[in-house]
Amino acid sequence: MKKIAFIGAGNMNGAIISGLVQGGFAPENIMVSNPSPEKRLALEAKHGIRQTESNIEASTFADVIVLGVKPYLIADVCQQLSENLNVSDKCFISVAAGCTIAQIEQALNQPCTVIRTMPNTPSQIGFGVTGIYANAHISDEERAFTTSMMESVGIVKWLESEQQIDHIIAVSGSAPAYFFLFMEAIEKQAKAYGFSDEDSRALVQQTALGAAKMVTENSQLPISKLRENVTSKGGTTQAAISSFSEGGLEQLVTKAMTCALDRAKEMAKKA
Repeated sequence: MKKIAFIGAGNMNGAIISGLVQGGFAPENIMVSNPSPEKRLALEAKHGIRQTESNIEASTFADVIVLGVKPYLIADVCQQLSENLNVSDKCFISVAAGCTIAQIEQALNQPCTVIRTMPNTPSQIGFGVTGIYANAHISDEERAFTTSMMESVGIVKWLESEQQIDHIIAVSGSAPAYFFLFMEAIEKQAKAYGFSDEDSRALVQQTALGAAKMVTENSQLPISKLRENVTSKGGTTQAAISSFSEGGLEQLVTKAMTCALDRAKEMAKKA
């Protein structure tokens, strides 16, 4: 069984560790490194994994190295590893936005497998979406392992080009916030109608959960058809939907997603 080092003890690395251990991956084959002790010790106590403050120690231990630090730190971490280790037999998996495979390869300065993944925040509860792209060094075994690892926190989509990582950010990486914003607006209006804070929250979250469940339970139907099924001609829902259309909701969503895509491209240039 492969050994994994997680560089960084943030929420995403913690979520992947949790998914792996719950799925039966041996905790003794996982090591997390982090400069401050609190988070890594908490992961050790919760999952029975190994921990260290040293990125070098963790990477020496591992076959697969998951880079879960802030994008602006990835180059420094990779350079540190390449200066102290032979990393040519290692597989590097990045879970950070805004840092390209070429930038990671340059920092490593040794030929090795580099994989970019773009998970979203629902991965923290096992309902994530992860886009994945790798350089030419990836083996079939590494591809299968990466798929299995990221499926421990949700569904995965292997991409045809690295450019599509930015598209995944706009479609699913940033998208939970789109839904949260819409839910916030409905909750705010529910309170204006006189519902309590508790009732407003319950009504909104259950409605959102139910709508999402209807989509997943009716995968043979287009989402547009599900929307039409709720929209009786001349009824209350049609009045609301017409208002959204007149306000340019579809165009606004397109603009918002384009802005997310453009920002992802900018971040990659600055990394």
